[in-house]
This record gives sequence, C-alpha cells and structure tokens, in this order.
Amino acid sequence: MSLNFKEIATATMVLFAVIDIIGSIPIIISLREKNGTIKSGRASFIAAFVLIIFLFIGEEILNLIGINVNEFAVAGSLILFFIALEMVLGVTLFKQDESNLEMATVFPIAFPIVAGPGSLTTLLSLRAEYALENIIIAIIINVIIVFIVLRTSNKLQHFLGKNGIKIIEKVFGVILLAIAVKLFTSNIQELFN
Repeated sequence: MSLNFKEIATATMVLFAVIDIIGSIPIIISLREKNGTIKSGRASFIAAFVLIIFLFIGEEILNLIGINVNEFAVAGSLILFFIALEMVLGVTLFKQDESNLEMATVFPIAFPIVAGPGSLTTLLSLRAEYALENIIIAIIINVIIVFIVLRTSNKLQHFLGKNGIKIIEKVFGVILLAIAVKLFTSNIQELFN
C-alpha cells in the first residue's frame, strides 16, 4: 500500500469539484419536493459502487477498444476543462437530461449526478497519475460528503444561500481548470514519449 496524503487530497478535491454536490443542492431540493423523500444512504452506496467498479474495469473496457489510459486521460482532461469553464463562467455547455427526474430519487442522484460521465472520466484520468488505493479513499471521502449533503440539503441551502453556493462553485471551477491543464500536459507528454 502506498498511501499518499497529497494524492488523496488532490484526488478528493478533483472528484468533489467534478461531482459538484454543493452546486446540485437546488436539484436535490426539487427532487425532495417532487418525491417527498430522498434515500440518502442508498443513493450514496450505489454511487460508490458504480465509481469503484468503473475504477477497476474502466481500463479493461478501454483496452478492449484499443485506447490506453493516457489517451483517455487527455480526453478526460478536456471534459474537465469544459466542466470547469461551465462552473467559472456560469454557462451551460452540456445539456442535462431532465426526463429522469420522475424516476426513483436514487437514480438521478447516484447516476448521473454523482457517478456521471464527468466523474467516471475523471477516475480514469486520475488512475493514470495516482495510486489506486489513494483514489479509492478519495471516492469514499466524496461519497461520505455526498451522503451528508443529501441528508442536510435543506439546511445547507439556507445556510449558504444562493450566493454562497455560486461562490463555492466558482472557486472549485478555477481549481478544476488548473487540474485539467495539469492532467492534459502530463499525459500529452507521455503520449509523445
């Protein structure tokens, strides 16, 4: 085991920024209003399961289609870059599918809000850089944060207010932008070596 606090902290921050559970509070509130309740524990467990399974078999899936982790990491860094631009500039580049909101609350929250395309791409990008156990710890930390946010979403919305949520989103957007650039430069060098 090569536990590295710096890797755990970085991976946790990257996943936190990509999952953007704080920015999803308005969606969580509307889901709670429509369905009456949100199964926080089940949603968190399913999200953790999807993320960890993809972390392990994602690379094998890529190998089947002839793509290596560095190539996927470069593609993932571009997606992270655009997600960060959305957060910083307040524009919508990726269209959300609203049709799933009628389903049980577990599915829109666990997938695609927490374990969506951005976070799955991020996992493989991180795997190209960091040790597996550090990424798993980062996933667990984020799932715990997701669980806490789901349980306390009403209180958090009142405490942070709309401006507080926007400020957090912008700060994590800038951090994510810097991480996307770092991922891109380090992996593009590997491809040309």
